[in-house]
Amino acid sequence: MTSSAILIPARYGSTRFPGKPLCDLDGVPMIKRVYRACAASGIPTYILTDDIRIASVFKNASVIIDYKDYANGTERCAAAIGLDYMQKYDQFINVQGDMPDITVEMIEQVLWHLKNYSVTTIFTNMPEDKQNDPNSVKMVRGADQALWFGRGMTGYGDWHLGVYGYKRNPLEMYSRLEVTQEEQVEKLEQLRWLKNGWTIGCLSVQFNGVEINTPEDARRWHDNRR
Repeated sequence: MTSSAILIPARYGSTRFPGKPLCDLDGVPMIKRVYRACAASGIPTYILTDDIRIASVFKNASVIIDYKDYANGTERCAAAIGLDYMQKYDQFINVQGDMPDITVEMIEQVLWHLKNYSVTTIFTNMPEDKQNDPNSVKMVRGADQALWFGRGMTGYGDWHLGVYGYKRNPLEMYSRLEVTQEEQVEKLEQLRWLKNGWTIGCLSVQFNGVEINTPEDARRWHDNRR
């Protein structure tokens, strides 16, 4: 029987938004909102962080503190699944800590698509303003496979959302894969899979929320709820 876990990497020192996981969203730290939404799925959920200030937000949640400086959230996830008590899981959902509007339905769709691909992710329709924003992450796809991800390309592409599904084996291998120039330029961890020959499955979802990468995004999150 397949056993799954949700991993939420939450690094304190974001370049564009230091302390981002603790950003106040209507009186609740963002990381707590993400955790609550994920835990509502009934799937065991773990917060992976490098900072005691983030860990201290939680009293009854599973928190893994690792002070090592990883290149990205996927590397942090790959390290966490090596712990003894994580061996009982054979597939994982990585929900980025800046997705306060994640839904159970989105998580379930990623899990479902792991039946077809050992690495998978989700996307949604991209509004025109975000499509022309050189900072937003776009995905080019062919049917249900991701072909490329980029920030700088504008005028086309789907809106890639920060949720991934992995079988155990590819996630364990991730940190040993070559880090290429494209990944370094775009600062997109998923490019490591593509540049090393892996196929990434992708699935369309409904999403009306906000990904929070900057203080401006946090203000937009509040504006959307007025």
